[in-house]
Amino acid sequence: MSARIYQIQKNALQSGKALTHKWVLEYVPAEAKRPDPLTGWAGSGDMKQQIKLTFSSEEAARAYAEREGIAYSVIATAPKTLKIQAYADNFR
Repeated sequence: MSARIYQIQKNALQSGKALTHKWVLEYVPAEAKRPDPLTGWAGSGDMKQQIKLTFSSEEAARAYAEREGIAYSVIATAPKTLKIQAYADNFR
């Protein structure tokens, strides 16, 4: 079973940056989701999809995965870029 380690990104609909310093380890789905014949809801028999572990740093997440023998891949965080402009630039 393999896992992904990534840093939580800022929500595009909000300006706050709460929880963006945390790192998450989540398992890669072992099987695809399929609709339930009775309700039509999507689901699968893979219980590891429900597990999301949070860590304070990337090193802590890596250490946990190595200690537990979990194959993992780290997804790099995109660099943050700021577009600095003045309100007056809208009228040029």
